[in-house]
Amino acid sequence: MTLWRVLLSYLPLVALLLGLCGASRAEQADDPSVQTQAAPVTLVLANRPVVTLRANLLGESPQTRVQRAEYLLKGLLRSDNPLEVNLQPIQNSILLLVGGQRAFIVSPGDLGPEAQTVQQAAEQAAAALRQVIREAHEGRSLQFLLQAAGWSLLATLLLYLALRLLLYVRQKLMAALLPLMRQQTSRFKIGNTSVLDTGLLYPLLRRSVGLLCGGLILLCLFEWLSFVLQRFPFTRPWGEGLDAYLFDLAAGIASAMLSALPDLLVALVIFLLAKGSIALLAALLQRLAAPGTISWLTRETLLPTSRLLSLAIWLFALAMAYPYLPGAQTEAFKGLSVIVGLMISLGASNVVGQAAAGLILTYSHTLRVGEFVRVGEHEGTVIALGMFTTRIQTGAGEILTLPNTLITGSVTKNFSRVVEGPGYLLDTSVTIGYDTPWRQVEAMLLEAARLTPGIQTEPAPRVLQTALSDFYPEYRLVAHAVPEVPTPRADLLSRLHANIQDVFNRYGVAIMSPHYMADTAQSKHVPPEHWYPAPARAPDPQVDPARDAAPPPVGTA
Repeated sequence: MTLWRVLLSYLPLVALLLGLCGASRAEQADDPSVQTQAAPVTLVLANRPVVTLRANLLGESPQTRVQRAEYLLKGLLRSDNPLEVNLQPIQNSILLLVGGQRAFIVSPGDLGPEAQTVQQAAEQAAAALRQVIREAHEGRSLQFLLQAAGWSLLATLLLYLALRLLLYVRQKLMAALLPLMRQQTSRFKIGNTSVLDTGLLYPLLRRSVGLLCGGLILLCLFEWLSFVLQRFPFTRPWGEGLDAYLFDLAAGIASAMLSALPDLLVALVIFLLAKGSIALLAALLQRLAAPGTISWLTRETLLPTSRLLSLAIWLFALAMAYPYLPGAQTEAFKGLSVIVGLMISLGASNVVGQAAAGLILTYSHTLRVGEFVRVGEHEGTVIALGMFTTRIQTGAGEILTLPNTLITGSVTKNFSRVVEGPGYLLDTSVTIGYDTPWRQVEAMLLEAARLTPGIQTEPAPRVLQTALSDFYPEYRLVAHAVPEVPTPRADLLSRLHANIQDVFNRYGVAIMSPHYMADTAQSKHVPPEHWYPAPARAPDPQVDPARDAAPPPVGTA
Protein backbone atom coordinates (compact mmCIF):
# COMPACT_ATOMS: atom_id res chain seq x y z
CA MET A 1 0.00 0.00 0.00
CA THR A 2 2.82 2.38 0.81
CA LEU A 3 4.44 1.73 -2.57
CA TRP A 4 1.19 2.41 -4.39
CA ARG A 5 0.71 5.66 -2.46
CA VAL A 6 4.21 6.80 -3.43
CA LEU A 7 3.52 5.94 -7.08
CA LEU A 8 0.20 7.79 -7.02
CA SER A 9 1.85 10.88 -5.43
CA TYR A 10 4.39 11.05 -8.29
CA LEU A 11 1.77 10.42 -10.97
CA PRO A 12 1.09 14.18 -11.71
CA LEU A 13 4.81 14.87 -12.09
CA VAL A 14 5.15 11.88 -14.42
CA ALA A 15 2.23 13.13 -16.49
CA LEU A 16 3.80 16.59 -16.65
CA LEU A 17 7.14 15.16 -17.80
CA LEU A 18 5.42 13.02 -20.41
CA GLY A 19 3.51 16.06 -21.65
CA LEU A 20 6.67 18.11 -21.93
CA CYS A 21 8.41 15.29 -23.74
CA GLY A 22 5.49 15.04 -26.13
CA ALA A 23 5.59 18.81 -26.67
CA SER A 24 9.31 18.61 -27.40
CA ARG A 25 8.80 15.84 -29.92
CA ALA A 26 5.94 17.72 -31.52
CA GLU A 27 8.11 20.81 -31.83
CA GLN A 28 10.93 18.81 -33.32
CA ALA A 29 8.47 17.31 -35.80
CA ASP A 30 7.01 20.79 -36.57
CA ASP A 31 3.57 19.71 -35.42
CA PRO A 32 1.58 22.95 -34.73
CA SER A 33 -1.20 21.05 -33.02
CA VAL A 34 0.82 20.70 -29.82
CA GLN A 35 2.44 24.17 -29.50
CA THR A 36 1.14 27.00 -31.67
CA GLN A 37 1.43 30.77 -31.60
CA ALA A 38 -1.50 32.75 -30.18
CA ALA A 39 -2.24 36.28 -29.09
CA PRO A 40 0.45 37.31 -26.56
CA VAL A 41 -0.64 37.97 -22.97
CA THR A 42 1.55 39.71 -20.36
CA LEU A 43 1.62 38.63 -16.73
CA VAL A 44 1.46 41.79 -14.58
CA LEU A 45 1.90 41.72 -10.80
CA ALA A 46 1.73 44.87 -8.67
CA ASN A 47 1.81 47.07 -11.80
CA ARG A 48 5.05 45.42 -12.93
CA PRO A 49 5.19 43.25 -16.07
CA VAL A 50 6.83 39.90 -15.39
CA VAL A 51 6.69 37.84 -18.58
CA THR A 52 4.84 37.72 -21.88
CA LEU A 53 3.46 34.32 -22.95
CA ARG A 54 2.75 33.75 -26.62
CA ALA A 55 2.39 29.99 -27.21
CA ASN A 56 -0.29 27.38 -26.57
CA LEU A 57 1.30 24.85 -24.24
CA LEU A 58 -0.18 21.52 -23.10
CA GLY A 59 -3.51 22.51 -24.51
CA GLU A 60 -3.60 25.78 -22.62
CA SER A 61 -3.76 29.19 -24.30
CA PRO A 62 -1.54 32.07 -23.16
CA GLN A 63 -4.56 33.66 -21.48
CA THR A 64 -5.19 30.51 -19.39
CA ARG A 65 -1.50 30.14 -18.54
CA VAL A 66 -1.33 33.74 -17.35
CA GLN A 67 -4.52 33.45 -15.30
CA ARG A 68 -3.32 30.32 -13.55
CA ALA A 69 0.12 31.83 -12.81
CA GLU A 70 -1.48 35.04 -11.58
CA TYR A 71 -3.85 33.18 -9.25
CA LEU A 72 -0.96 31.16 -7.77
CA LEU A 73 1.46 34.07 -7.40
CA LYS A 74 -1.04 36.46 -5.82
CA GLY A 75 -1.82 33.82 -3.20
CA LEU A 76 1.86 33.34 -2.47
CA LEU A 77 2.52 37.09 -2.28
CA ARG A 78 -0.12 37.50 0.45
CA SER A 79 1.90 35.36 2.83
CA ASP A 80 4.82 36.62 4.90
CA ASN A 81 6.92 33.52 4.27
CA PRO A 82 10.16 34.01 2.31
CA LEU A 83 9.75 32.99 -1.31
CA GLU A 84 12.54 31.74 -3.49
CA VAL A 85 12.49 31.78 -7.28
CA ASN A 86 14.21 28.86 -8.97
CA LEU A 87 14.69 27.80 -12.61
CA GLN A 88 14.34 24.16 -13.64
CA PRO A 89 15.13 23.15 -17.25
CA ILE A 90 12.68 20.75 -18.84
CA GLN A 91 13.67 19.64 -22.35
CA ASN A 92 14.01 22.89 -24.36
CA SER A 93 11.80 24.86 -21.92
CA ILE A 94 12.39 26.25 -18.42
CA LEU A 95 10.05 25.88 -15.44
CA LEU A 96 9.89 28.72 -12.91
CA LEU A 97 9.27 27.60 -9.31
CA VAL A 98 8.22 30.11 -6.63
CA GLY A 99 8.33 28.80 -3.05
CA GLY A 100 8.68 25.28 -4.45
CA GLN A 101 5.47 25.56 -6.53
CA ARG A 102 5.21 25.69 -10.32
CA ALA A 103 4.45 29.25 -11.47
CA PHE A 104 4.71 29.03 -15.26
CA ILE A 105 6.85 27.60 -18.04
CA VAL A 106 8.86 29.60 -20.56
CA SER A 107 8.97 27.73 -23.86
CA PRO A 108 10.61 28.58 -27.20
CA GLY A 109 7.22 29.63 -28.53
CA ASP A 110 7.07 32.41 -25.93
CA LEU A 111 10.11 34.24 -27.32
CA GLY A 112 9.42 37.69 -28.69
CA PRO A 113 10.66 39.50 -31.78
CA GLU A 114 13.87 40.49 -30.00
CA ALA A 115 15.04 36.91 -30.71
CA GLN A 116 16.46 36.19 -27.20
CA THR A 117 17.10 32.67 -25.91
CA VAL A 118 14.77 30.75 -23.59
CA GLN A 119 17.38 30.95 -20.81
CA GLN A 120 17.58 34.75 -21.08
CA ALA A 121 13.80 35.13 -21.13
CA ALA A 122 13.46 32.89 -18.05
CA GLU A 123 16.17 34.80 -16.16
CA GLN A 124 14.47 38.12 -16.90
CA ALA A 125 11.14 36.75 -15.71
CA ALA A 126 12.83 35.41 -12.54
CA ALA A 127 14.43 38.80 -11.83
CA ALA A 128 11.05 40.51 -12.26
CA LEU A 129 9.44 37.98 -9.90
CA ARG A 130 12.12 38.52 -7.24
CA GLN A 131 11.54 42.29 -7.47
CA VAL A 132 7.77 41.81 -7.15
CA ILE A 133 8.27 39.60 -4.09
CA ARG A 134 10.62 42.15 -2.52
CA GLU A 135 8.21 45.02 -3.18
CA ALA A 136 5.31 43.00 -1.79
CA HIS A 137 7.18 42.57 1.51
CA GLU A 138 8.09 46.28 1.50
CA GLY A 139 4.45 47.22 0.97
CA ARG A 140 3.50 45.39 4.16
CA SER A 141 6.28 47.01 6.21
CA LEU A 142 5.06 50.02 8.20
CA GLN A 143 8.61 51.24 8.78
CA PHE A 144 9.36 51.21 5.04
CA LEU A 145 6.15 53.11 4.23
CA LEU A 146 6.92 55.74 6.88
CA GLN A 147 10.41 56.20 5.43
CA ALA A 148 8.92 56.53 1.97
CA ALA A 149 6.48 59.16 3.22
CA GLY A 150 9.34 61.07 4.89
CA TRP A 151 11.40 61.05 1.71
CA SER A 152 8.34 62.24 -0.21
CA LEU A 153 7.80 65.14 2.18
CA LEU A 154 11.46 66.09 1.92
CA ALA A 155 11.25 65.99 -1.89
CA THR A 156 8.13 68.17 -1.76
CA LEU A 157 9.94 70.71 0.42
CA LEU A 158 12.91 70.76 -1.96
CA LEU A 159 10.51 71.20 -4.89
CA TYR A 160 8.90 74.18 -3.16
CA LEU A 161 12.28 75.78 -2.50
CA ALA A 162 13.42 75.12 -6.08
CA LEU A 163 10.28 76.72 -7.51
CA ARG A 164 10.64 79.76 -5.25
CA LEU A 165 14.29 80.06 -6.29
CA LEU A 166 13.40 79.86 -9.98
CA LEU A 167 10.74 82.54 -9.65
CA TYR A 168 13.13 84.76 -7.65
CA VAL A 169 15.89 84.38 -10.25
CA ARG A 170 13.41 85.10 -13.04
CA GLN A 171 12.21 88.28 -11.31
CA LYS A 172 15.78 89.53 -10.69
CA LEU A 173 16.81 88.66 -14.21
CA MET A 174 13.92 90.56 -15.75
CA ALA A 175 14.63 93.56 -13.51
CA ALA A 176 18.29 93.65 -14.59
CA LEU A 177 17.58 92.82 -18.23
CA LEU A 178 16.11 96.16 -19.31
CA PRO A 179 19.01 98.40 -18.09
CA LEU A 180 21.51 95.92 -19.50
CA MET A 181 19.76 95.94 -22.88
CA ARG A 182 19.69 99.73 -22.98
CA GLN A 183 23.40 99.83 -22.20
CA GLN A 184 24.34 97.24 -24.81
CA THR A 185 21.99 98.28 -27.62
CA SER A 186 23.34 101.84 -27.52
CA ARG A 187 26.68 100.49 -28.73
CA PHE A 188 25.26 99.00 -31.94
CA LYS A 189 24.72 102.04 -34.11
CA ILE A 190 25.00 102.92 -37.77
CA GLY A 191 25.67 106.63 -37.74
CA ASN A 192 23.28 108.03 -35.16
CA THR A 193 20.68 105.29 -35.61
CA SER A 194 20.52 102.37 -33.19
CA VAL A 195 20.45 98.99 -34.91
CA LEU A 196 18.62 97.19 -32.07
CA ASP A 197 15.30 98.53 -30.82
CA THR A 198 14.86 97.93 -27.10
CA GLY A 199 11.09 98.25 -27.35
CA LEU A 200 10.95 95.32 -29.77
CA LEU A 201 13.77 93.21 -28.31
CA TYR A 202 12.68 93.32 -24.66
CA PRO A 203 9.31 91.52 -25.14
CA LEU A 204 11.09 88.81 -27.14
CA LEU A 205 13.69 88.25 -24.42
CA ARG A 206 11.01 88.38 -21.74
CA ARG A 207 9.05 85.63 -23.46
CA SER A 208 12.24 83.60 -23.96
CA VAL A 209 13.11 83.85 -20.25
CA GLY A 210 9.52 82.94 -19.37
CA LEU A 211 9.62 79.87 -21.61
CA LEU A 212 12.96 78.78 -20.12
CA CYS A 213 11.66 79.24 -16.58
CA GLY A 214 8.47 77.34 -17.42
CA GLY A 215 10.50 74.48 -18.89
CA LEU A 216 12.64 74.25 -15.74
CA ILE A 217 9.50 74.26 -13.56
CA LEU A 218 8.00 71.42 -15.59
CA LEU A 219 11.26 69.48 -15.33
CA CYS A 220 11.30 69.91 -11.55
CA LEU A 221 7.68 68.75 -11.27
CA PHE A 222 8.42 65.79 -13.53
CA GLU A 223 11.41 64.69 -11.43
CA TRP A 224 9.51 65.23 -8.17
CA LEU A 225 6.63 63.06 -9.35
CA SER A 226 9.01 60.33 -10.55
CA PHE A 227 10.91 60.38 -7.22
CA VAL A 228 7.77 60.21 -5.08
CA LEU A 229 6.25 57.40 -7.14
CA GLN A 230 9.43 55.33 -6.80
CA ARG A 231 9.35 55.59 -3.00
CA PHE A 232 6.26 53.33 -2.75
CA PRO A 233 6.28 49.73 -4.01
CA PHE A 234 2.89 49.82 -5.74
CA THR A 235 3.68 52.97 -7.77
CA ARG A 236 7.39 52.30 -8.31
CA PRO A 237 6.95 50.94 -11.87
CA TRP A 238 5.18 54.16 -12.86
CA GLY A 239 8.03 56.30 -11.51
CA GLU A 240 10.60 54.13 -13.26
CA GLY A 241 8.57 54.49 -16.46
CA LEU A 242 8.63 58.30 -16.13
CA ASP A 243 12.39 58.29 -15.67
CA ALA A 244 12.86 55.89 -18.57
CA TYR A 245 10.68 58.09 -20.78
CA LEU A 246 12.66 61.21 -19.86
CA PHE A 247 15.99 59.49 -20.38
CA ASP A 248 14.88 57.96 -23.67
CA LEU A 249 13.66 61.37 -24.86
CA ALA A 250 16.92 63.07 -23.89
CA ALA A 251 18.95 60.25 -25.43
CA GLY A 252 16.92 60.43 -28.63
CA ILE A 253 17.41 64.19 -28.90
CA ALA A 254 21.13 63.90 -28.17
CA SER A 255 21.51 61.04 -30.64
CA ALA A 256 19.68 62.97 -33.35
CA MET A 257 21.82 66.04 -32.71
CA LEU A 258 25.06 64.06 -32.78
CA SER A 259 24.07 62.18 -35.93
CA ALA A 260 23.15 65.46 -37.66
CA LEU A 261 26.34 67.22 -36.55
CA PRO A 262 28.61 65.98 -39.41
CA ASP A 263 26.07 67.03 -42.06
CA LEU A 264 25.64 70.40 -40.37
CA LEU A 265 29.39 70.91 -40.41
CA VAL A 266 29.46 70.19 -44.16
CA ALA A 267 26.61 72.66 -44.75
CA LEU A 268 28.40 75.25 -42.57
CA VAL A 269 31.60 74.84 -44.60
CA ILE A 270 29.62 75.36 -47.82
CA PHE A 271 28.03 78.57 -46.50
CA LEU A 272 31.38 79.86 -45.23
CA LEU A 273 32.94 79.26 -48.65
CA ALA A 274 30.01 81.10 -50.25
CA LYS A 275 30.47 84.04 -47.89
CA GLY A 276 34.19 84.19 -48.61
CA SER A 277 33.57 84.03 -52.35
CA ILE A 278 31.11 86.93 -52.10
CA ALA A 279 33.67 89.03 -50.20
CA LEU A 280 36.35 88.37 -52.84
CA LEU A 281 33.90 89.08 -55.64
CA ALA A 282 32.83 92.38 -54.03
CA ALA A 283 36.44 93.54 -53.85
CA LEU A 284 37.02 92.54 -57.50
CA LEU A 285 33.91 94.36 -58.68
CA GLN A 286 34.95 97.44 -56.71
CA ARG A 287 38.20 97.53 -58.67
CA LEU A 288 36.53 96.82 -62.01
CA ALA A 289 34.04 99.65 -61.46
CA ALA A 290 36.81 102.22 -61.88
CA PRO A 291 36.26 104.52 -64.88
CA GLY A 292 37.66 103.15 -68.13
CA THR A 293 37.69 99.48 -67.08
CA ILE A 294 34.29 98.01 -68.02
CA SER A 295 31.73 100.19 -69.77
CA TRP A 296 28.60 98.67 -68.25
CA LEU A 297 30.02 98.44 -64.71
CA THR A 298 29.72 101.90 -63.19
CA ARG A 299 28.98 103.30 -59.76
CA GLU A 300 25.25 103.01 -60.48
CA THR A 301 25.43 99.37 -61.59
CA LEU A 302 28.00 98.23 -59.00
CA LEU A 303 25.49 97.67 -56.19
CA PRO A 304 22.85 95.73 -58.23
CA THR A 305 25.59 93.68 -59.91
CA SER A 306 27.04 92.75 -56.52
CA ARG A 307 23.59 91.81 -55.23
CA LEU A 308 22.78 89.67 -58.27
CA LEU A 309 26.06 87.77 -58.08
CA SER A 310 25.67 87.36 -54.30
CA LEU A 311 22.17 86.00 -54.80
CA ALA A 312 23.43 83.54 -57.41
CA ILE A 313 26.22 82.34 -55.12
CA TRP A 314 23.87 81.93 -52.14
CA LEU A 315 21.37 79.99 -54.26
CA PHE A 316 24.13 77.72 -55.50
CA ALA A 317 25.39 77.21 -51.93
CA LEU A 318 21.85 76.44 -50.73
CA ALA A 319 21.41 73.87 -53.51
CA MET A 320 24.73 72.25 -52.57
CA ALA A 321 23.99 72.26 -48.82
CA TYR A 322 20.35 71.17 -49.13
CA PRO A 323 21.04 67.38 -48.91
CA TYR A 324 23.03 67.93 -45.70
CA LEU A 325 20.31 69.87 -43.86
CA PRO A 326 18.51 67.93 -41.08
CA GLY A 327 15.19 66.58 -42.28
CA ALA A 328 15.86 67.35 -45.94
CA GLN A 329 15.17 63.75 -46.94
CA THR A 330 11.88 63.45 -45.04
CA GLU A 331 8.60 63.34 -46.93
CA ALA A 332 7.25 66.35 -45.03
CA PHE A 333 10.21 68.49 -46.05
CA LYS A 334 9.93 67.35 -49.66
CA GLY A 335 6.21 68.10 -49.71
CA LEU A 336 6.80 71.56 -48.26
CA SER A 337 9.46 72.22 -50.90
CA VAL A 338 7.03 71.24 -53.65
CA ILE A 339 4.32 73.53 -52.25
CA VAL A 340 6.71 76.49 -51.95
CA GLY A 341 8.02 75.92 -55.47
CA LEU A 342 4.48 75.72 -56.85
CA MET A 343 3.49 78.95 -55.10
CA ILE A 344 6.57 80.74 -56.44
CA SER A 345 6.03 79.48 -59.97
CA LEU A 346 2.38 80.56 -59.99
CA GLY A 347 2.87 83.99 -58.45
CA ALA A 348 6.32 84.96 -59.68
CA SER A 349 5.53 85.78 -63.33
CA ASN A 350 4.74 89.41 -62.57
CA VAL A 351 7.61 89.64 -60.09
CA VAL A 352 10.10 88.31 -62.65
CA GLY A 353 8.83 90.83 -65.21
CA GLN A 354 9.25 93.69 -62.74
CA ALA A 355 12.75 92.51 -61.83
CA ALA A 356 13.75 92.23 -65.51
CA ALA A 357 12.45 95.75 -66.14
CA GLY A 358 14.46 97.00 -63.15
CA LEU A 359 17.61 95.41 -64.55
CA ILE A 360 16.95 97.01 -67.94
CA LEU A 361 16.57 100.44 -66.34
CA THR A 362 19.72 99.96 -64.29
CA TYR A 363 22.07 98.71 -66.99
CA SER A 364 20.69 100.93 -69.76
CA HIS A 365 21.20 104.01 -67.53
CA THR A 366 17.74 105.29 -68.39
CA LEU A 367 17.26 106.88 -64.97
CA ARG A 368 19.51 107.92 -62.14
CA VAL A 369 18.69 109.01 -58.62
CA GLY A 370 18.38 112.81 -58.47
CA GLU A 371 17.34 113.30 -62.08
CA PHE A 372 14.14 115.12 -63.00
CA VAL A 373 12.05 113.02 -65.39
CA ARG A 374 8.60 112.74 -66.86
CA VAL A 375 7.13 109.28 -67.27
CA GLY A 376 3.88 109.47 -69.16
CA GLU A 377 1.82 111.98 -67.22
CA HIS A 378 3.93 111.70 -64.07
CA GLU A 379 6.72 114.20 -63.47
CA GLY A 380 9.19 114.52 -60.61
CA THR A 381 12.65 113.82 -59.20
CA VAL A 382 13.88 110.23 -59.00
CA ILE A 383 14.53 109.45 -55.33
CA ALA A 384 14.85 105.63 -55.45
CA LEU A 385 15.54 103.17 -58.24
CA GLY A 386 14.70 99.64 -57.08
CA MET A 387 14.54 96.19 -58.54
CA PHE A 388 10.75 96.19 -58.88
CA THR A 389 9.61 99.82 -58.54
CA THR A 390 10.93 103.35 -58.98
CA ARG A 391 9.91 106.22 -56.73
CA ILE A 392 9.73 109.84 -57.86
CA GLN A 393 8.84 112.94 -55.87
CA THR A 394 6.63 115.51 -57.57
CA GLY A 395 6.91 119.27 -57.16
CA ALA A 396 3.93 119.19 -54.78
CA GLY A 397 5.88 116.83 -52.46
CA GLU A 398 3.95 113.67 -53.45
CA ILE A 399 5.81 110.36 -53.62
CA LEU A 400 4.83 108.28 -56.66
CA THR A 401 5.76 104.60 -56.84
CA LEU A 402 5.88 103.48 -60.46
CA PRO A 403 6.28 99.84 -61.55
CA ASN A 404 9.39 99.35 -63.62
CA THR A 405 7.36 97.71 -66.39
CA LEU A 406 5.39 100.98 -66.72
CA ILE A 407 8.61 102.94 -67.18
CA THR A 408 10.06 100.55 -69.78
CA GLY A 409 6.75 100.49 -71.63
CA SER A 410 6.28 104.27 -71.92
CA VAL A 411 8.20 107.31 -73.19
CA THR A 412 10.50 108.75 -70.52
CA LYS A 413 11.55 112.38 -70.78
CA ASN A 414 14.72 113.19 -68.85
CA PHE A 415 15.21 116.87 -68.01
CA SER A 416 18.51 116.34 -66.21
CA ARG A 417 20.51 114.25 -68.68
CA VAL A 418 21.16 117.16 -71.08
CA VAL A 419 22.60 119.25 -68.25
CA GLU A 420 26.24 118.67 -67.41
CA GLY A 421 26.53 117.89 -63.73
CA PRO A 422 23.61 118.35 -61.35
CA GLY A 423 20.60 120.38 -62.46
CA TYR A 424 17.75 120.02 -64.88
CA LEU A 425 16.10 121.49 -67.96
CA LEU A 426 13.25 124.00 -67.56
CA ASP A 427 10.82 124.79 -70.38
CA THR A 428 7.42 126.44 -70.79
CA SER A 429 5.24 127.51 -73.70
CA VAL A 430 3.05 130.54 -74.44
CA THR A 431 0.84 131.43 -77.44
CA ILE A 432 0.47 135.08 -78.56
CA GLY A 433 -1.42 136.49 -81.53
CA TYR A 434 0.27 137.39 -84.81
CA ASP A 435 -0.33 141.12 -84.19
CA THR A 436 2.37 141.09 -81.46
CA PRO A 437 5.94 141.19 -82.87
CA TRP A 438 7.79 137.99 -82.25
CA ARG A 439 10.92 139.91 -81.30
CA GLN A 440 9.02 141.59 -78.48
CA VAL A 441 7.66 138.25 -77.26
CA GLU A 442 11.14 136.71 -77.37
CA ALA A 443 12.63 139.65 -75.45
CA MET A 444 9.89 139.54 -72.80
CA LEU A 445 10.36 135.78 -72.26
CA LEU A 446 14.13 136.21 -71.93
CA GLU A 447 13.65 139.06 -69.47
CA ALA A 448 11.28 136.92 -67.39
CA ALA A 449 13.89 134.14 -67.34
CA ARG A 450 16.57 136.65 -66.29
CA LEU A 451 14.39 137.86 -63.40
CA THR A 452 13.80 134.33 -62.08
CA PRO A 453 16.39 133.28 -59.46
CA GLY A 454 17.65 129.74 -60.03
CA ILE A 455 17.92 129.89 -63.86
CA GLN A 456 21.41 129.77 -65.31
CA THR A 457 22.80 132.50 -67.50
CA GLU A 458 25.25 130.04 -69.05
CA PRO A 459 24.09 128.42 -71.19
CA ALA A 460 21.75 131.31 -71.89
CA PRO A 461 17.99 130.72 -72.08
CA ARG A 462 16.54 130.34 -75.56
CA VAL A 463 13.18 131.02 -77.15
CA LEU A 464 11.99 128.71 -79.90
CA GLN A 465 8.96 129.20 -82.15
CA THR A 466 7.72 125.64 -82.16
CA ALA A 467 4.60 126.15 -84.30
CA LEU A 468 2.77 128.65 -86.51
CA SER A 469 -0.81 127.73 -85.82
CA ASP A 470 -3.91 129.04 -87.56
CA PHE A 471 -4.48 131.88 -85.09
CA TYR A 472 -1.18 132.33 -83.20
CA PRO A 473 2.45 131.27 -83.11
CA GLU A 474 3.69 129.13 -80.20
CA TYR A 475 6.77 130.25 -78.27
CA ARG A 476 8.78 127.90 -76.09
CA LEU A 477 11.26 129.13 -73.49
CA VAL A 478 14.07 126.66 -72.68
CA ALA A 479 16.47 127.30 -69.78
CA HIS A 480 18.77 125.43 -67.39
CA ALA A 481 18.32 125.44 -63.63
CA VAL A 482 21.21 126.53 -61.45
CA PRO A 483 22.64 123.46 -59.67
CA GLU A 484 23.67 125.49 -56.61
CA VAL A 485 20.07 126.44 -55.89
CA PRO A 486 18.20 123.31 -54.65
CA THR A 487 14.80 124.53 -55.83
CA PRO A 488 12.24 121.92 -56.93
CA ARG A 489 11.41 122.17 -60.59
CA ALA A 490 7.72 122.80 -59.90
CA ASP A 491 8.52 125.76 -57.61
CA LEU A 492 10.99 127.23 -60.09
CA LEU A 493 8.53 126.82 -62.94
CA SER A 494 5.85 128.56 -60.88
CA ARG A 495 8.17 131.53 -60.26
CA LEU A 496 9.01 131.70 -63.98
CA HIS A 497 5.30 131.76 -64.90
CA ALA A 498 4.71 134.59 -62.41
CA ASN A 499 7.57 136.64 -63.88
CA ILE A 500 6.27 136.04 -67.43
CA GLN A 501 2.88 137.45 -66.44
CA ASP A 502 4.50 140.45 -64.74
CA VAL A 503 6.76 141.25 -67.73
CA PHE A 504 3.93 140.90 -70.25
CA ASN A 505 1.66 143.13 -68.14
CA ARG A 506 4.45 145.70 -67.76
CA TYR A 507 4.75 146.08 -71.54
CA GLY A 508 1.01 145.94 -72.18
CA VAL A 509 0.88 142.62 -74.03
CA ALA A 510 -2.07 140.37 -73.23
CA ILE A 511 -1.34 136.65 -72.88
CA MET A 512 -4.18 135.27 -74.93
CA SER A 513 -4.67 133.11 -77.96
CA PRO A 514 -7.20 134.74 -80.29
CA HIS A 515 -9.58 132.72 -82.42
CA TYR A 516 -11.03 134.53 -85.45
CA MET A 517 -14.76 134.52 -85.97
CA ALA A 518 -14.51 136.94 -88.93
CA ASP A 519 -11.80 138.97 -90.64
CA THR A 520 -11.27 142.53 -89.39
CA ALA A 521 -11.15 145.74 -91.44
CA GLN A 522 -7.56 146.43 -90.43
CA SER A 523 -4.69 144.26 -91.61
CA LYS A 524 -3.32 141.95 -88.90
CA HIS A 525 0.38 142.35 -89.61
CA VAL A 526 3.33 144.16 -88.01
CA PRO A 527 5.05 146.83 -90.14
CA PRO A 528 8.86 147.11 -89.94
CA GLU A 529 8.77 150.32 -87.95
CA HIS A 530 6.97 148.41 -85.17
CA TRP A 531 9.36 145.46 -85.12
CA TYR A 532 11.26 146.59 -82.04
CA PRO A 533 8.81 147.68 -79.35
CA ALA A 534 10.18 147.59 -75.82
CA PRO A 535 11.87 145.60 -74.50
CA ALA A 536 13.11 144.41 -77.94
CA ARG A 537 16.17 146.23 -79.31
CA ALA A 538 17.27 146.67 -82.91
CA PRO A 539 20.53 144.90 -83.85
CA ASP A 540 23.70 146.82 -84.50
CA PRO A 541 24.24 147.04 -88.31
CA GLN A 542 27.98 146.90 -87.87
CA VAL A 543 27.74 143.63 -85.97
CA ASP A 544 25.07 141.86 -88.04
CA PRO A 545 23.77 144.07 -90.88
CA ALA A 546 21.79 141.28 -92.52
CA ARG A 547 19.88 140.13 -89.39
CA ASP A 548 16.38 141.56 -89.04
CA ALA A 549 16.90 143.87 -92.07
CA ALA A 550 13.70 145.45 -93.43
CA PRO A 551 12.57 143.99 -96.78
CA PRO A 552 12.50 146.28 -99.84
CA PRO A 553 9.24 148.08 -100.66
CA VAL A 554 6.77 146.17 -102.72
CA GLY A 555 7.16 146.94 -106.47
CA THR A 556 10.82 148.06 -106.36
CA ALA A 557 13.48 146.32 -108.36
